[in-house]
Amino acid sequence: MSRADIEKHNTNPVDVVERLAAVNEWSFARASDDEVTLVVAGRWTDYQVSFTWMPEIEALHLACAFDLKVPERRRAEVTELAALVNEQLWIGHFDVWFKHGIIMFRHALVLTGGIAAADAQCEALLGIALNACERHYQAFQFVLWAGKNPRAALESIMFETRGEA
Repeated sequence: MSRADIEKHNTNPVDVVERLAAVNEWSFARASDDEVTLVVAGRWTDYQVSFTWMPEIEALHLACAFDLKVPERRRAEVTELAALVNEQLWIGHFDVWFKHGIIMFRHALVLTGGIAAADAQCEALLGIALNACERHYQAFQFVLWAGKNPRAALESIMFETRGEA
């Protein structure tokens, strides 16, 4: 291994994410040196989480998709719901990818100047994505399968239940 290869290996944040996946016994696949995809079980669905190291902009990009296909007839409502949700988020955002008909949460960790990604940073990035997806998954489901309007779907998930009946 050349010195450049060793330095790249030591500073590639995808290695940190891969270790995180192994420790948590999550299924993962390394698509390339700069990309790893995890499958994480959530309360409502399994999440496919891709981490991509983008050295040209020194950012670790996260894309968390869940298995809800957006039919063309519901795209306007789902896009409106994503915009309403995004207004409430401080970190990251939801996108609707029309080409593939999927909804995903995206965020990036900027690591300029050769800063190495810490385990805690990668865990936080993943935690933020999973929390956002878990919190809003049902709203997207309500719009797609129950025909609720976006505002009503969002309002229906915004209350927090305490205790048990």
